[in-house]
Amino acid sequence: MATAQTRVLLVVLCASVAEDFKVNHKPPTKAVRLFTEEELQRHDGSAEGRPIYMAVKGVVFDVTKGKEFYGHGAPYNALVGKDATRAVAKMSLDPADLTSDPTGLTEEQLESLDRVFEETYKRKYPIVGYTASRALLDHGGPNAAFRPEDQPHFQIKEEF
Repeated sequence: MATAQTRVLLVVLCASVAEDFKVNHKPPTKAVRLFTEEELQRHDGSAEGRPIYMAVKGVVFDVTKGKEFYGHGAPYNALVGKDATRAVAKMSLDPADLTSDPTGLTEEQLESLDRVFEETYKRKYPIVGYTASRALLDHGGPNAAFRPEDQPHFQIKEEF
């Protein structure tokens, strides 16, 4: 009788430890994908069947599920295939604003950028990588200030 109770107790204990392991164990992560400007341009919504990507603050989002907004000929298609940080901050489609350069933005525009980044893009669209300019310096060397662990969490698509 004691042996049967011991076995039951052992099974319960093993199940508990296994459940704890599942909850606390994180599978290894895949490498962060960096996009050059040229790579990002290939995802501008002009090729049928290719994902549509846009970057804001150096973070590349897959906006394909918003094809009616970002696809070829759609109202916000000018924002895709590039880092459109300035345009998002200014709520502008002016070609001069279709850049990653935040220089000269007002405090109000910067607050708007942060709000749209958090409440629209991060909430609605999967992050597929980062622009190379976010992680690399102009000469191509590593940007010491870029720490992947400080970047927003993202979902890797199987195509990578």
